[in-house]
Amino acid sequence: MLARVRVIADYQFGGGAGAGLFPDGCEFRLSQTGRVRQVLLGGERLATVRASDGRLTLSFLGAGRLRDVLPRPSYRVTVDPSVAEFIAKGKTVFAKHVLTADPGIRAGDEVLVILESDELLATGAALLSGAEMLSFNYGPAVKVRQGRESRCFQEE
Repeated sequence: MLARVRVIADYQFGGGAGAGLFPDGCEFRLSQTGRVRQVLLGGERLATVRASDGRLTLSFLGAGRLRDVLPRPSYRVTVDPSVAEFIAKGKTVFAKHVLTADPGIRAGDEVLVILESDELLATGAALLSGAEMLSFNYGPAVKVRQGRESRCFQEE
């Protein structure tokens, strides 16, 4: 099972992401059909495998581990520090607050919302491509799934 989720992470985020995100010793919660549903480390969720498409959604802990192994600017959306407090609480990132974004981001990708210092604020799903986030002056850019200060996980 560990090999399987590492391959999913490597496919989704690039080579080497799987080993960094999922160390040895991970535990798994399975669905009723026996498929991996959640990946845990020390009892805390790192990621969930979406049943709809087999891709990963990250917890804040998982996003922090991924940030540590992915080189900048991979899957990162840098935001204006004036909105950091709101994003850390789980609020949506709007395009007008995006300072930089990985040009390889596509709508639907799992992204890391950071400050310029690479401090992780939140993780969520991109609603726009990286280029669109920079060119749009209005509308949502990232639906935050879990912020640094938010307590609950928002499942799709």
